[in-house]
Amino acid sequence: AARMSAPNMEERKACWGARDELWECLDRTSEDAAKCRHLRLAFEARCPQQWVKYFDKRRDYLKYKNMLEKEGYFPPETTGKS
Repeated sequence: AARMSAPNMEERKACWGARDELWECLDRTSEDAAKCRHLRLAFEARCPQQWVKYFDKRRDYLKYKNMLEKEGYFPPETTGKS
């Protein structure tokens, strides 16, 4: 794998901007990836691949966390047992 040089400030801003637009689109469309495809492509084009992976994981984690906070979380071991 070719070693990527660290993005400079301008490239970082472009990457973060693309990420924010993509995430806003996903929030707005209830995670409809097809509707946000153009933003996804821009995000992948503007961010180093490592970052894309990191931000995807981060978004999944944040979504999961929100879901747990909204719905309340009961560990599976304790449900259904009295």
